[in-house]
Amino acid sequence: QVQLVESGGGLVQAGGSLRLSCAASGRTFSSYGMGWFRQAPGKEREFVAGISWSGGSTYYVDSVKGRFTISRDNAKNTVYLQMNSLKPEDTAVYYCAARLWGTVVRGEGEYNYWGQGTQVTVSS
Repeated sequence: QVQLVESGGGLVQAGGSLRLSCAASGRTFSSYGMGWFRQAPGKEREFVAGISWSGGSTYYVDSVKGRFTISRDNAKNTVYLQMNSLKPEDTAVYYCAARLWGTVVRGEGEYNYWGQGTQVTVSS
């Protein structure tokens, strides 16, 4: 069983930055593909960014390209989401997810484990 714990959410003004962290349990973290998803009030959960097991491949939804950066530190069993130039429309609960296969995918159903989520609120 893999446990994922997100942190780093909060309230920030538009144009500001936040860095989300997701700490994973388990000795095989370095083999997992990892992703960040978000769910805004009244909307479906959507893929934000993903990273392969090695960090060599990343993928972003168009709305965050150039503003968000996903990275990972396999020695620390942690994946990060650096969010810059935040906009009010980025307001959502952000979830970390892990998949047993190490490739980058955007489908929610492709992920096996989920964190509890962390709230990000961007004020205008």
